[in-house]
Amino acid sequence: MPPRTVVIGVDSSTQSTKAAFVDAASGRLLGVGRAPHVVRGEAGARESDPELWWRALRAAVAAGLKESGVAASAVTGIAVAGQQHGLVVLDRSGRPLRPAMLWNDTRSAPQAAALTEEFGGPDAWTARTGSVPVAAVTASKWRWLRENEPDIAAATAAVRLPHDFLTERLTGLAVTDPGDASGTGWYSTATGAYDPALLELLGLEAALLPEVAGTGATRVGPLTAGAADALGLPATTAVAAGTGDNMSAAVGLGLGGAGLLDHPVLSLGTSGTVFAASRTRPASPALSGFAATDGTYLPLACTLNCTLAVDKVAALLGLERDDASPGGEAVLLPYLDGERTPDLPTAAGLLTGLRHDTTPRQLLGAAYEGAVVTVLRALDELLRACGLDPADPGVADRPLRLIGGGARGRTWVETVRRLSGRPVIVPGGGEPVALGAAALAAAAATGADPVAIAAGWRTGEDAQLPPVPRDSTTWDRIGSVLERASGPLLGGF
Repeated sequence: MPPRTVVIGVDSSTQSTKAAFVDAASGRLLGVGRAPHVVRGEAGARESDPELWWRALRAAVAAGLKESGVAASAVTGIAVAGQQHGLVVLDRSGRPLRPAMLWNDTRSAPQAAALTEEFGGPDAWTARTGSVPVAAVTASKWRWLRENEPDIAAATAAVRLPHDFLTERLTGLAVTDPGDASGTGWYSTATGAYDPALLELLGLEAALLPEVAGTGATRVGPLTAGAADALGLPATTAVAAGTGDNMSAAVGLGLGGAGLLDHPVLSLGTSGTVFAASRTRPASPALSGFAATDGTYLPLACTLNCTLAVDKVAALLGLERDDASPGGEAVLLPYLDGERTPDLPTAAGLLTGLRHDTTPRQLLGAAYEGAVVTVLRALDELLRACGLDPADPGVADRPLRLIGGGARGRTWVETVRRLSGRPVIVPGGGEPVALGAAALAAAAATGADPVAIAAGWRTGEDAQLPPVPRDSTTWDRIGSVLERASGPLLGGF
């Protein structure tokens, strides 16, 4: 029997690092090491120290080696999938000049609006980058940095995304991939390269940016001697270019050119996202028109308020997260951190429809419903961007893959089923981002297609929950509030 080969998929998310040790032949998850991150900030600020990400990666790999019982000599590849959009600025020695501004830092909303106007409006941006600037996008954060911390911006010798920073620590090379680069606001999905006109608008030199590899599975090098020593891994370990977390989740679910196309995924995490891999280049100002990491596209819509917002409502009510019932007449839009889709970066939560007989359990159920309807409304726009009609029976009956921490919650799953009316698949692997990164690592080590590898592992499959009748009454009630609530009510502009 040939010796087992193992690959490591790293999921460096907002809250933690996970290092999944995966059998490269079967896709079997052998163990997962974990280490927490620290997020700080108030009044819209959300920041983390990139050095802590590196320490967390090292700790997670060490924990994964111990949990899996894998011999370090069996590891042949590693890849990092990271939270998208974060702005990491480095000095000439590769050290962070300041904490990273994270994707959910909303301070740059005014800069996003200004950039949109300066370059000709939403349609002009969509034509070039596939996306319109919002507070999350890296370009908006770079503009904020130049306006608010000009000395830091002037001292910047390198600009990186979170996954770029970690890949550079592994290899010593400045490299990114098309997927994560497409979330910066200065990469053109139309040309597949950094856009000179946008870089000029931003006052950003191309020399500060990493090289864009062909795909997230491109082998960019082995570990440096220092990284191999820090991780306790062979120096021959292949390192893939890696990608953003959403792109990696798509790979882990077998979505892409060598797998499923135009099949929607709903991720319930700190944020709520819907995405699908498609050969159709998205061109909707309402979406993020990302590139996928395998040469296809990944249209995506993101809501800022998902599991953490609903958990906050549960805590305020003194309830457990699953101690909820349908909201009755109450509508609760849990926009506690502003909102991205719809684009309301300064929004606050909105509660309406209270009656004398409204119960705490109903209020918590209303928070679930508000979060789910918001993300499902974005799903319809996503399907249209893929060239599909959401009302077409063949499209409406297409299963919805449910991932993220919320996918393990009974109330989240049942609320999605009730409000979508779709069959729901909850993949049993439980770590699609890390498994997608593992597939990228395996591809870097072997030269195979990462989506084909993940599809062969069957990580995106599990028992399918049948559809239930769509709760159109609740859907219409929440939709009516969303459409009637104007700027003052939701804290918009």
